[in-house]
Amino acid sequence: MTAAMKRTPSVVLGLCSYTHDSSAALLVDGELVGFVEEERLSEQKHTELYPARAVGWLLDQAKLSATDVDAVAYNFQPARYLAESPVALRMALSSATRDRSLARAHGFAKVALRTRRRLRVLGSQFPSARVTSVLHHRAHQLTAYAASGWDEAAVLVVDSLGERQTTTIAHGHGVQHPRVHTLEAINDPASLGYVYGAVTEHLGWRRGDEEGTVMALAALGDPARFRHLFTTAVRTTATGFRIHPGYFPTRTLTSGYPRTSRRFVAETCPERHPSEPLTDVHRDLAAALQERTEQVMVHLARRARVLTGSRRLCVGGGVATNCVSIGKIIEAGIFDEVFVPPAPGDAGTAIGAALAVHVDARTPRPVTGIARHCYLGPSYEDQPLDLTSWPGLHQKTLGIETAEFLADQLAHGVIAGLFQGGVEAGPRALGNRSILASPLEPGVVERLNATVKFREPFRPFAPMVPAERAAEFFTLGQPAPYMSMASGVTDLTRERVPAIVHANGTSRLQTVTRSQNPFMHAVLTAFGRRTGIPVLINTSLNVKGKPICGTPEMALDCLADSGLDALLLEGRWITK
Repeated sequence: MTAAMKRTPSVVLGLCSYTHDSSAALLVDGELVGFVEEERLSEQKHTELYPARAVGWLLDQAKLSATDVDAVAYNFQPARYLAESPVALRMALSSATRDRSLARAHGFAKVALRTRRRLRVLGSQFPSARVTSVLHHRAHQLTAYAASGWDEAAVLVVDSLGERQTTTIAHGHGVQHPRVHTLEAINDPASLGYVYGAVTEHLGWRRGDEEGTVMALAALGDPARFRHLFTTAVRTTATGFRIHPGYFPTRTLTSGYPRTSRRFVAETCPERHPSEPLTDVHRDLAAALQERTEQVMVHLARRARVLTGSRRLCVGGGVATNCVSIGKIIEAGIFDEVFVPPAPGDAGTAIGAALAVHVDARTPRPVTGIARHCYLGPSYEDQPLDLTSWPGLHQKTLGIETAEFLADQLAHGVIAGLFQGGVEAGPRALGNRSILASPLEPGVVERLNATVKFREPFRPFAPMVPAERAAEFFTLGQPAPYMSMASGVTDLTRERVPAIVHANGTSRLQTVTRSQNPFMHAVLTAFGRRTGIPVLINTSLNVKGKPICGTPEMALDCLADSGLDALLLEGRWITK
């Protein structure tokens, strides 16, 4: 046994790599040094490449080198994929699944071997480290639970696929040494994420990227048209749900196998090409899919309540980004409070994988720096700014009243980018890499979609509000720090701020406390003093198809190439 294996790992590098949304997290003696998604530094959205820039930044932050890493935690276990192959072969016994059983068995075996090879490659990059593969859903569970800071909670993870699992219910315990115990698991082919991705693709958007667009479109459709189809295709059971292979054929993990069947096409509509116009049938299909997703998510939340007896729920996995479903769980009153971590998708499992290795080592060192933290990536404060590459841009340095200045500009109709502090974890801009606008400006949503973000006109924009004033405008009744929950709105909002209300009567809300983001809280308060409404539109600092701007260069490109009026970059006001 090597010295590295005997020693309790004190430097643990968590990785999500080689699949999609590559990221890295670093724990040193149980403290989270940082976490960042590779796309924020490489400009390649949803990149699956090894997160070299993210790892480099983390080691630099901790003043360490690759040889100092004691353990590398990877977010998948190859052997678990392999276990699916004999099960897949048994599918040959059923006429409904026979035609894909061989391809499925082969696909899962192939992914198992490929994952094993990847682990060997990772091991060669960190010569002193042992490489540990962590069960994917366990990584999700630990990310969601540890980020909550609660001493006990139910944990529901719903995604497309982690090895064989698609849905798990666990019980989390402990703040300093967070542990999760899985009580129930649903395996593929019963996958809510798979179904949502399949319909997203059928409607002409990119699976694994544009599910949020389908969720937005759903508000414009009538679910009644395809309600019966989805009730049959996604059937709830006493302990969860199952998928009808006649509508959504079994997953194979190999390309060339469509995710929707001929029967699905015959009973709905032909596949839509992205260039084709949207019609009522597309809107209605999205609406029925979304309605069924919400029903199944609430059903699973009730199951989690029964199994754990807990009054609090943490939700993780890709389907946790479906903010309308999360809103429905909260509305149902099953739990006293619901929590979604800032990075509920696969990128966030880098944190959970590192946590798994840390707690399994039974070290006395407590976990710190994760609970209620979201600004976990690189910061560029105090760095000189050279605008030579952007000759059309001009800068001026602002004084100490920066929040007042920005609030005044926004109140006068300016659409401004904001780049400050550490990069946010997860898919939502939370006030450090944001585009801000006044919701009181006529035509602001149309202008943002058409000239700033270059995206579909039906896409809504999320509001941010000081936490202490949220109840005046929103009916959620609990904190929403990471913009992961859709809330109903009050009459005051409908009357004074209709721009932030989506067609389904909800808003994807972010509540901001002074302790979470002092600058953004000050801007909202100052805007409220000027206008009477302490609510701003907040969307991510990027344009469609590009990742959120992680670096000053990316932010300056965004300003230069979009309809943004200005950019506040670490105290400098940059205009065209």
